[in-house]
Amino acid sequence: MAASNHFLEDKKIIVVGGGIAGCAFVAALHKLWNPNWRLPEIVVLERNPRDVRHNYSISLHGDSVNGGLVALQQLGLLNETLSHSIFGLRSGQFKMWDVNWKELMSTQPRPWGGLPTGSMRIQRSDLERILVREAERINAAFHRGVECTGAERLANGRIRVAVEDEAGVKNHQDCDFLVVADGAQSRLRAALRPHDDLKYAGAVQIGGRAEFPHGIPEPIEENWGVLLSGKGVCCYFSAVDKDTVVWALSQLRAEPDTRTSVATPDRFAALKEEALRLGSMFSEPFCTIVESTIPSSAFVTAAMEKEPFRHDDPSLERIVFIGDANHAVSAFAGNGANLALKDGWDLAENICYQSSLHNAVAAYDRLGFARAAEAIKSSHQKIDFAHCTSLKDSLLRAGLATGRWFMRIRGM
Repeated sequence: MAASNHFLEDKKIIVVGGGIAGCAFVAALHKLWNPNWRLPEIVVLERNPRDVRHNYSISLHGDSVNGGLVALQQLGLLNETLSHSIFGLRSGQFKMWDVNWKELMSTQPRPWGGLPTGSMRIQRSDLERILVREAERINAAFHRGVECTGAERLANGRIRVAVEDEAGVKNHQDCDFLVVADGAQSRLRAALRPHDDLKYAGAVQIGGRAEFPHGIPEPIEENWGVLLSGKGVCCYFSAVDKDTVVWALSQLRAEPDTRTSVATPDRFAALKEEALRLGSMFSEPFCTIVESTIPSSAFVTAAMEKEPFRHDDPSLERIVFIGDANHAVSAFAGNGANLALKDGWDLAENICYQSSLHNAVAAYDRLGFARAAEAIKSSHQKIDFAHCTSLKDSLLRAGLATGRWFMRIRGM
């Protein structure tokens, strides 16, 4: 690492989006920055207020160098993250069950590089809070309640970002480097890459949060996973805390569902009836979970995704998209947070170690593009796998049984 004359010394960096990817980048840049260099000014523009509540959990992987737990270890935030683990540190595994909750498969990935666990689940709110605190601790300036609607390159090479506050007042901020991390529905991507939008991945989920004040029913009180029917329907379950479970019943559909709200009493009743009908082959506690759903939590969502892109278009000079703003994966991938964390770390690391911004972005692209493309490919396989029927389902179950036998004889 050179000791002087870094290309971003005394420059201004704007990060659009103060979620997982944006805060991971800010924290990583500060951690890796040579103290002999003069710091750039870092401004984070975020639409939401601080500590937004997300009532669901996410998976963090630690079974390869591309896992989010690796990035958190690099950031020095692993122990704090593990302290908020729902599953994965001392108990809990991802499982597949048949319609009668008979276990078809159980996975416990081997930790990579000395990590304490190969996977875990955490409330998204807890992970974001850890990352935001770290970004604020290093004095990144957060401007909340503003939305970024566009960006343009000025004659002097700087980037002008158009912003709008909650009252509708429009303004702008200029910077030398723009990091776009404003999520799958990125306003800036829509402005700068209008034809690069989300695509339907072929499955629709209906679900919600079920509340159990006296304890979550077995076997999902200590595990998370998916029920397979062999009839084109599956249902995913994961605890959010000791009293609450998120469930999502899924089926393949030719077109995405257009329902925008299902939380009104009549629409919720219809949704619950639909879930019970579609999942009628599943044994208890499936019905109990559906019946215990909090009406305001009900949802219908289509699996959406977006292929990654490289920043080789001259119009994107000094602009980099990371996380879901670059490559959105569906819930079936179970990998969005991991990609976001690694994107943030990799971009910061290459900025600190490469000789120019161009080289840093090209090096980041080589890592991030391949990682995201593989995640989307895996997501397609999981969608096909979870909704298979007939002969394909029989072959799948035979394969799972063979896998369990192989693991037993190896003592795994």
